[in-house]
Amino acid sequence: MARFVLNEISYFGSGCRTEIKGEMTSRGLKKAFVCTDSDLLKFGVAKMVLDQLDSANVDYVTFSDIRANPTTQTVKDAVEAFKKSNADFIIAIGGGSVIDTAKAVGIIIKNPEFADVLSLEGVAPTKNRAVLTFAFPTTAGTAAEVTINYVITDEVNHRKMVCVDPKDIPQVAFVDAELMFSMPKGLTAATGMDALTHAIEGFITPGATAMSDMFELQAIKLIASNLKDAVDNGSNKEARENMALGQYIAGMGFSNVGLGIVHSMAHTLGAIFDTPHGVANAIILPTVMEYNIDSPAKPKFRQIAEAMGVDVSKMNDDEAAIAAVKSVKDLSLSINIPTKVSDVGVREEHLDKLSVDAFGDVCTGGNPRTTSVEDIKKLFKSML
Repeated sequence: MARFVLNEISYFGSGCRTEIKGEMTSRGLKKAFVCTDSDLLKFGVAKMVLDQLDSANVDYVTFSDIRANPTTQTVKDAVEAFKKSNADFIIAIGGGSVIDTAKAVGIIIKNPEFADVLSLEGVAPTKNRAVLTFAFPTTAGTAAEVTINYVITDEVNHRKMVCVDPKDIPQVAFVDAELMFSMPKGLTAATGMDALTHAIEGFITPGATAMSDMFELQAIKLIASNLKDAVDNGSNKEARENMALGQYIAGMGFSNVGLGIVHSMAHTLGAIFDTPHGVANAIILPTVMEYNIDSPAKPKFRQIAEAMGVDVSKMNDDEAAIAAVKSVKDLSLSINIPTKVSDVGVREEHLDKLSVDAFGDVCTGGNPRTTSVEDIKKLFKSML
């Protein structure tokens, strides 16, 4: 049996943010609680959405105290701000950190018995759907606007909590590439590699289905053929729109079938070193792909290589798998992603904790190759 959970409605294309007016009017919405971050306010990205509220005469209050890798305290503060706002819906304008915060707020408001943010870890038995939420992604990476997952950092224990709840998914997503045009090169590169990681891990996880495979392969093709152009020329409309679509499609798949140890390892880097999630995934992905060749997913590496643009017609499965890994490495190098975990502060004395925490992450069970703490430690060590 397979289950697929997606948004009720999604809009795509440059300028689609204007469709929010009709969605607010048809639903009789009066006041928005806007989750965003200070940089998006400072550089006018959030204003592109807020202008739509102003022209529709919809009131709003803004909560922007959200940083990368949001913590349980961030969520608690946002929940209190929502309670004081008298808002009847949430608008999330930002990347994964902002949208994840909005998801947690929406769930807690409607399920107050989970006010202790720690209680949301894993698959929490919530009863009510989250507050009505509209999501406007500003990065082409996390696909948080279409997934049933959100990640919050437990700052006391220095670990990331992966929360899985079909009731948290935003009801409406507006995937407007114009909100992404001003992303700097480094962020474009990192979030793009995050999306590629989603697509590849979602494609080779044991839980993959024919439907998810369809999405993930198309996502790999879109990302492989557009990421470098988006990095090199941020105003390239076609590349930006294809990246926005590719990351969303990847999210459609992995949200429903799971991920693997690239994400397990990236989560612990983010929790301990505050490493941006996309950067962590990009560093780890080629090494774990190589490790996962020796798994039942090996035949799928040929399809990955093809989707990455490699001619594998004269290759056997071993050669095609190696070519798939190389193509990912080459793309990562071409957009100046760091290649070693030591580049983000990891030293050998950190490996024991990193490996134990990564092994205990919820994503580990989705890896196509059965792993262990010792295996994960060896992988981390190989990247020092």
